[in-house]
Amino acid sequence: MEFEGVGTKWRIDLYSPLPRPKHEYLQRLIQERIEQFERLYSRFRFDSFINIMLNQVGTFTLPPDAEPLFSIYEKLYQLTQGAFTPFIAQVLTDVGYDALYSFKKGSAKHPPQWEEIFDYHYPKVKIKKPQAIDFGAAGKGYLIDLVSELIKEYGVATYCIDAGGDIRYESKEPLRVGLENPFDMSQAIGVATISNISLCASSGSRRKWGEYHHIMNPHTLTSPEKVVATWVIADKTITADALATSLFFVSPKTFLPHFSFEYLVLFADSTFEKSPSFPAELFLK
Repeated sequence: MEFEGVGTKWRIDLYSPLPRPKHEYLQRLIQERIEQFERLYSRFRFDSFINIMLNQVGTFTLPPDAEPLFSIYEKLYQLTQGAFTPFIAQVLTDVGYDALYSFKKGSAKHPPQWEEIFDYHYPKVKIKKPQAIDFGAAGKGYLIDLVSELIKEYGVATYCIDAGGDIRYESKEPLRVGLENPFDMSQAIGVATISNISLCASSGSRRKWGEYHHIMNPHTLTSPEKVVATWVIADKTITADALATSLFFVSPKTFLPHFSFEYLVLFADSTFEKSPSFPAELFLK
């Protein structure tokens, strides 16, 4: 099944055959779940729960599925000393990555600190002052996990979810995945082999304007230049997605005591760093 959702192209291959009516019903359930997620967490929807909540001051009860998203942001905010932050939303808007995709540069300001906005103790969060937030650095990965659970609940055990290049693959049979070259997107820098795992990539190559791309350092108010692409393999797609962005700011060694993952980091001079067990054949020298 193929469709558009959360601003990207989805392809879901089910390796356990389903009768056509059940297949169509499952696709409808998946698309409804994605729409529900957007209504809750999208910064691009003015009517989303998160936008409405963050335009107010007070204590709110979060949705039942919010805990993994808020908690990984809180943890990575601390581990990266604020570089991985949901408050990057206003910075992105100010430099042109807004709801209208205007790409018109404005004057960016440093985002607030976590404790200035949030007092978070799930399921409650106290909003101390209004502030835009963005969950894009982990939201798609988390949504892939939610869709994965939905597919499993429907009785399908083997499948592949590909949402804009972020992948959840459930099968004992190995899957070979090309690693896109950020310097030439018609080529690959290598091939990873995965099974029963998630693989996420992050690069500024596809969403770039002027001196910026969609990854912004809140401390310098610039897009990172030293790191040009990252790939992370982890048990959960939310973890792989969040770490793929975090590795633009902080060394992998920072996260190894806290998460189980494999990684590949490509630098602007075409050198790279990877974990010993990252399962890929690389074409780089």
